Amino acid sequence: MPSLRELRRKLKSVKSTQQITKAMKMVAAARLRRAQGRILGARPFANKMTTLLSDVLWQVADANGDGVLSPDELQHPLLWGNPAGPRGLLLITADRGLCGGFNTSLIKKGLEFLRENKDSSVELMTVGRKARDYFRRVHAVIRHEYVGIFNQLTYSQAEVIGHDVMEFFVQGRAKDVTLIYTEFKSAIQQNVVTVPLLPLSPPTRPAMARHAAPFVYEPARSQLLEALFPRYLKAQVFRALLESYASEMGARMTAMENASKNAQELISGLTLTANKIRQAAITKEISELVGGAEALQ
Repeated sequence: MPSLRELRRKLKSVKSTQQITKAMKMVAAARLRRAQGRILGARPFANKMTTLLSDVLWQVADANGDGVLSPDELQHPLLWGNPAGPRGLLLITADRGLCGGFNTSLIKKGLEFLRENKDSSVELMTVGRKARDYFRRVHAVIRHEYVGIFNQLTYSQAEVIGHDVMEFFVQGRAKDVTLIYTEFKSAIQQNVVTVPLLPLSPPTRPAMARHAAPFVYEPARSQLLEALFPRYLKAQVFRALLESYASEMGARMTAMENASKNAQELISGLTLTANKIRQAAITKEISELVGGAEALQ
């Protein structure tokens, strides 16, 4: 059985660890609230972007007004991939750990995608230090890597990632680009999702398109459409980054809460054991004193 001094030293160490986990939980909760606010603020922009793109695309592409967009009418390079080209994978993880199985689930999903496409050429693009470090260890070829962006996450970082993805897709004559990230549901629920990023799917025809009067656009609708497609893609990347960051904070908050509870259970067990040892030592001393007194009589 360990000595009382060893137990007290271990008890002090566990209490210090519990203070750290509680502090990390509070920091993650504060960052999660801010991340949720940014997600709610970005949704109206994304919705309006989709509505505008849909309206302009249908007015420009649907020249005959039949309500169907044929391949001849859709000529934008982001709408069509090269069937014989390589595939792209954009994997978004965190820069740090201590967030439960958050990073492990994403890396497993990325490995699953690579195994399913082992007969095809796959270009890997990673966001987050955890994905980069893992795929470096397994000697995978990484086309682009982005680390340290979640400390100050802004739209400009999504623009850089979106530009690199578009350059790979258009100039590299790629077949498609797949995005793997974590979708935020709540502080205790985050879902790893795999979604196609490129080629872009044409938005659905607006419900009031046939009855509404055509808008007058400045500049021309064709020029506006050329500018909207890249912005639409970058908005999707930015939304995925925000969702991933909020999911990371939720996972870290949950992990630190569980760690604090486990530390409290360990503290209770160590305290009970220490009290038993101390009580046994006191009982032994009393017994020796009583025995010595009786021997003197």
